Amino acid sequence: MTTKLMGEKVRRVEDERLVRGRGQYVDDVMPDALEVAVLRSPHAHARIVDIDVEPVLDIEGVVAVYTYDDLTGAMAEPLPVLIPHPALTHGRNQYALARDEVNYVGEAIAMVVAENRYIAEDAVSRIRVEYEVLPAVIGVDAARAAENLVHDDVPGNVAARMEQSVGDAEAAISSAPHQLTLDLEIERSASMPMEGRGTVARWDTDARRLQVWTSTQTSTGVRAAVAAKLGLDLVQVDVITPDVGGGFGVKILHPWPEELLVPMAAMNLGRPVKFTEDRREHFISSAHERAQKHHVKVGFDDDGRLLGLSVRFWHDNGAYVPYGLIVPIITSTQLLGPYKPGNYKVVFDSLYTNTVVVTPYRGAGRPQGVYVMERTMDAIAAHLGKDRTEVRSVNFIQPDEFPFDHGLIFQDGRSLVYDSGDFPASLEKLKKLVGWDEFEALRDEMRAQGRRVGIGLACYVEGTGVGPYEGAHINIETSGKVKVAIGLTSQGQGHETAFAQIVADELGVPFDDVEVVSGDTRRMQYSVGTFASRAAVMSGSAVALSARKVREKALRIAAEALEASVDDLEIQDGTVRVKGAPNQQMSLGTVAVLSNPLRYAFDEASQAATQFSVGDSNKPPVAEGEEPGLEGQDFYSPERSTFANGMHAAIVEIDPETAEIRILKYAVVHDCGTLINPLIVEGQIHGGVAQGVGGALYERMVYDDSGQLLNASFMDFLMPYVSEVPDSIDIDHLETPSPLNPLGIKGAGEAGVIPCSAVFASAIEDAEGFPITSMPISPSELYELRLRQEKGSTT
Repeated sequence: MTTKLMGEKVRRVEDERLVRGRGQYVDDVMPDALEVAVLRSPHAHARIVDIDVEPVLDIEGVVAVYTYDDLTGAMAEPLPVLIPHPALTHGRNQYALARDEVNYVGEAIAMVVAENRYIAEDAVSRIRVEYEVLPAVIGVDAARAAENLVHDDVPGNVAARMEQSVGDAEAAISSAPHQLTLDLEIERSASMPMEGRGTVARWDTDARRLQVWTSTQTSTGVRAAVAAKLGLDLVQVDVITPDVGGGFGVKILHPWPEELLVPMAAMNLGRPVKFTEDRREHFISSAHERAQKHHVKVGFDDDGRLLGLSVRFWHDNGAYVPYGLIVPIITSTQLLGPYKPGNYKVVFDSLYTNTVVVTPYRGAGRPQGVYVMERTMDAIAAHLGKDRTEVRSVNFIQPDEFPFDHGLIFQDGRSLVYDSGDFPASLEKLKKLVGWDEFEALRDEMRAQGRRVGIGLACYVEGTGVGPYEGAHINIETSGKVKVAIGLTSQGQGHETAFAQIVADELGVPFDDVEVVSGDTRRMQYSVGTFASRAAVMSGSAVALSARKVREKALRIAAEALEASVDDLEIQDGTVRVKGAPNQQMSLGTVAVLSNPLRYAFDEASQAATQFSVGDSNKPPVAEGEEPGLEGQDFYSPERSTFANGMHAAIVEIDPETAEIRILKYAVVHDCGTLINPLIVEGQIHGGVAQGVGGALYERMVYDDSGQLLNASFMDFLMPYVSEVPDSIDIDHLETPSPLNPLGIKGAGEAGVIPCSAVFASAIEDAEGFPITSMPISPSELYELRLRQEKGSTT
C-alpha cells in the first residue's frame, strides 16, 4: 500500500545532485557567450558631466559599449517601482544606466560587452567619466536632518510617511499606571548568498524569441519586465531559472539593470551575452536591509499588561525605493507579535540616503519589529521586577480568540488577521526546552566558577503565504511518471521534495515517480515568486488542488474502462483498483493512454490509444467538457495571509575580560501549521538561526561620511563560522493548522532568523545587568558599554 508522506522526514531528492557538484547555475550556461563588465560609480552622490568611451572602442575583443545615451524607448525610462503604495508620495528608482546623476557608490553607469570578462574589465577601467561631486546623505540621522537632499525634488528626503492606529494609544499611555520610553536601533546589514546575481540571454533571430537565464526569485516577474522594457510580447520571452545558490530576498528585486541590459545586448548583437556578479559588486550594487531607528512609548498596568503602545520609527530605504514600502510596513504591523496591545499607534518615515537600495532580506522588516516589541517586553518586566515570561503571558492572544483581527492593514493590502496559534502552549514548550525555570541554579553554579551567563527569549508572529496567487500543472505520462510544474523558483528550500510528497499523497503514487520542475516560464507561465515564506502555502495548495483534479479525472476514466462506480475505486501505488476486487485494476499509465485518443501510433502505448482501440464508437472520442491527456492545472489565491509563529530562547556566556559572546544553548519552538516535511522545516530553522546569529553579533554594513562602504569584502564583513553557530539547536513543533488553505499550511522559511537580535539582546542584558538598545553588538562595543556603566556607577 502507498505510505502517506505528509509529515514524514523524507530526505531531499535535490541533495544528491547538488552535493556532488552536478548542479547547474547561471554561470554554467552558455560557456562561449560574450561577457559583460559594468562601470560603477565611485561616488555616493555626483552629477555626471561627461562620459568618454573613445579609449575603449579600439580594444581588441571589445564588441560593444553602452551608456545611457544608447538606451531608447522604455529602456531609457527609470526602472519600475515594483510595489506602489498611496503613502509612497515620492517614489524614485534608478535608470538601467545612470542618466545625469549617481546616488550611491556602485550605481551602474556604463556596460562593456567583450569576448571575455578579462577584456571587458580592462575596457571598463579605461572609460573616462567627469563628475561633479555632491554632498552625500549617509544614515538615518543625516536623512532626517535634511541639510542635504538625495533627490532635489524630494523634500526632507522623505519617500513616504505612513500611519496606522487602533484606539487612542496616546491617551491610554498617559492614563496608564506605568509608562516607559525606549530608543532602539538596528543597523544596516545584507544577505550574502554563495552565488551572486547573474544573467545570460540568447536571441533567436529566426524565431524572434528571447531566452533568458537568470538567478532570480521570480522568473515570471523578470519575464514581464524584460518584455515590457524591450518591446516584446510575453510569448516571445522565456525565462529559465536554473539552480540558485541562495536568494534571501536580494534576488526578489527585479529587474536588476543587468537583467535588462544583457538581453538588450543579446538582441542587438545576435550573440549570447552573460553577466556574472563578482563579490565586490554584490556588496556595493545589490541590496541591503535592516537599518531602522525606533522611539517607543508604552503604558501598562501592575501585571505588565499593555494598555497603550506608540511607536515612531525611521527607515533607511537607500537611494531608491524599487520594492516600495514593504519592509517598513511589515515592521509596523508584525511588531505586535503574539500580543494584543489594546491601543496602538505607529508612524514611520521611509528615508532616502546615498547608499545601496534596501529591499527585503530574510525576515523582511520583522527582525526589527520583533526586536522593538521584545525589548519593550523585557523593559516592562525589569520595571515591575517580574519574570520576563510572565509579562509575555498576560499579553498573549489566547487560543480561543482566533481568528484575531488587529484592525491594521498588512503588507498585502489585506486585514491583519491572525488565522491560528496557541501562544501559551508554545511558551510552555520553550521553557522546558531551554530550562528556563532551572536557569537561576545554573547561573549560581557558573558564577561560583567566575563565569558570566545570561538567558533570553523572544516571541514572534510571521505573516506568510501572501498572494495574489500561485498555480501548478500536473501531467501523468503513459509510463505512469508524474510531471509537476510550478512557477516558483527554488533557492534551496527543498521544493522538489516537499511538493512531490504532496502529489504522492494526493494521487496515491510512489514518491520516486514524481518529478517537480520550477522556475521555467515555458512550463508554467503564471506565477508570482518565491519570497515571504509563501512557497509551501501558495504552491503547496495549488499542487494539492491540481492533483485532486487529476485524481478525479483518472477515477472517472478508469471507472468507465473498468465498468465500475467512481465511488468504488481507489488509487494505491500508482494503480487504480476496485475496492475489494484486486483483479479489477489498471495502472495510471494505462489511464493516461485512455485519456488521449490518437489517430497515429508511435509506440506500444500510443498504439493502445488509437481511435480503433479506445472509446465508444457512438460517442465523441473526447467527451464534451473534457480535454485530452491525464493532466490538470489549478491555482490557489488566498483571501489573506497565513500567520506562522514561534519562540526562541538562548543561554549565552560572556567573557568577563574580553566581552566575547559564546552560545551555550539555543532552543526553538515553531508553529507553521501542518508540517509537510519536518526535516526540511528544521533545516530552514537551522539555517535561519545561523543567519540570525550573524545579524545579531557580526554582520553590518559600515559607510563613512562620504558614502564609501568600508567593509566591502569577506576580509572585513564578518560572518559567523561554524564555530560561532550553536553546535545543536533544540527544536520542538506545535501544529495549529491554518483554516485558510486546503492543507492547513503556514510558512516556515524565515522563522529561524526573525527573533535572533531580540533573543541575544535579552540574554546579553540578562548577563551584564544593563540595557542593550542597539544591534548588532560586537565584543568591543559590549566592552565599551561595560566601561560606561562602571564609570556611571562611580560618579
